[in-house]
Amino acid sequence: MELSDLRVFRAVVREGGVTRAANHLGRVQSAVTSRIRQLEDRLEQPLFSRQGRKMVLTPAGRTLLDYSERLLALADEAEAALNSETPRGVLRIGSMESTAAVRLPAPLAEFSERYPEVVLEMQTGNPVMLADALLRGDIDAAFVAEPVAEKRFDYIAAFEESPVIVTSKAHPPIGGDHGCPRTVLVFEHGCPHRKLLEQWYAQQKDTPERTIEMGSYHAMLGCVLASMGAALVPKSVLSTFSEAGRLRLTPLPKGSDKLRTLLIWRKGVSSPTMAALRKVIANSAH
Repeated sequence: MELSDLRVFRAVVREGGVTRAANHLGRVQSAVTSRIRQLEDRLEQPLFSRQGRKMVLTPAGRTLLDYSERLLALADEAEAALNSETPRGVLRIGSMESTAAVRLPAPLAEFSERYPEVVLEMQTGNPVMLADALLRGDIDAAFVAEPVAEKRFDYIAAFEESPVIVTSKAHPPIGGDHGCPRTVLVFEHGCPHRKLLEQWYAQQKDTPERTIEMGSYHAMLGCVLASMGAALVPKSVLSTFSEAGRLRLTPLPKGSDKLRTLLIWRKGVSSPTMAALRKVIANSAH
């Protein structure tokens, strides 16, 4: 059943017959009659009771008319939204957990205030998961750590992070002649901070004895505080951890001590809503 069939059906109802509907639609009468018959054949029941020249809706016709009005109104609304320059509709955003927790609350609150007709949805994950979700069309944009596949995505720089290795203050200094922590607390594979920590161990010509995967930064920091191991986190995350003063911070070597977070979206895809998000994020980065 196509929208064009429903438009013809509705016109026949509103105009009170095939002849007037044909004039209203700018079609020949036989074409309108044929579309109604095809629609009845498809639904396997009559939509009109023919009483001389008068066409009266059957119970099935009244039911279809109700759905037709709603479907056609929704189609008109969708077309208007796509042609509008005003941001509206649902914007599905993906983000790394640290970015969602620390960096995004302020700019997304500003976005919602500026564009109240946009409904924001959020999901978190690592950059690999988010990139896959973006390519599948499950989300519209994502905040991920660089690098990104430039041939697949357009992007802007959103935030710059300073990753640091955190241990409890009871833990001795680490790196160089001090040695490395024997246990590390990390997210699943695909997390950029886990990759940086692994690279740091390789530079130290060492490997951890135990690797424990965890599901959140605050759980990770709590375990670090309990001297269960070391973790690498964006320094900005520590602003949300009430016991941050009890942690020892070890910066990464120059050249690997900065990590940009990018806002990415599918290459060549744009909309007023995405343009508005890019503008808000670009302004928040300055």
